[in-house]
Amino acid sequence: MDVRLFVVLFLWYFSYDALCTPPLPVVMWHGMGDCCCNPLSLGRIKTIIENNAPGIYVNSLKIGSSIVEDIENGFFLNANKQVEEVCKQVANDPELKDGYNALGFSQGGQFLRAVAQRCPSPPMLNLVTFGGQHQGIYGLPHCGYPNKWCNYIRELLTYGAYWSWVQNDLVQAEYWHDPLNEEEYRNRSVFLADVNNERVKNKTYIKNLLKLKNFVMVKFNNDTIVEPVETEWFGFYRPGQSTEVITLQDSELYVEDRLGLRQMDKLGKLRFLAVDGNHLQFSEDWFVENIVDKYLK
Repeated sequence: MDVRLFVVLFLWYFSYDALCTPPLPVVMWHGMGDCCCNPLSLGRIKTIIENNAPGIYVNSLKIGSSIVEDIENGFFLNANKQVEEVCKQVANDPELKDGYNALGFSQGGQFLRAVAQRCPSPPMLNLVTFGGQHQGIYGLPHCGYPNKWCNYIRELLTYGAYWSWVQNDLVQAEYWHDPLNEEEYRNRSVFLADVNNERVKNKTYIKNLLKLKNFVMVKFNNDTIVEPVETEWFGFYRPGQSTEVITLQDSELYVEDRLGLRQMDKLGKLRFLAVDGNHLQFSEDWFVENIVDKYLK
């Protein structure tokens, strides 16, 4: 066979094979007050991904046996139990056996990060969080959707975020971070203080997080729901007060590299994106250009 013909056929074969190979599957986790399949939120996101990445498999996580349970569990099922349930779902989904990309919306962002840290098999390749509260919240959250539980939750967080029964039974309390009392937060937070390695430095968490190709954090510049908004980029209030906000790079978590984020930063694995909108508000064009085309195809 002519060498030139062989080269052409070789390149054609592998180009064809690459084009016919479907994109890596996607796992999505919704935020507070939402559910897996709301046609106005994650249902819409799923459709956009499928339309722009033909052949892609998208698993929008449902926590519970029904849509109602899925919504309620976002308020009242311990975050650690939710993460454990998702780890089982991901491990038992044959479509994900070779790895997947993950999209976490609002509190689903820090929960999927916990999945990456605790459950490395099957592997998560890219993690994108939209308005995630990675350093927690210190402000009264709004649901973003009409929901009967919101006022009740705001009252509980105001008066007893670190009461044991509140920590165990109220999801939002599990990522409540009081900068005025860091010791109480570290000792009593049942979820966030652990996944942020603020008690015992779990080297497995660091090792697993470093396996990500990219950790993308999307911050909403006009967010009126998350306080402080800088937590969406892993920033937070300087300890001891609730006025001055410091960046991730100025935090002890980064300086001491308690999660491996400093290493990831040096390796170019951390990506910080900003959108001029309120919580979880972005256009389809922005999403396709900045997320689908860059991290999901």
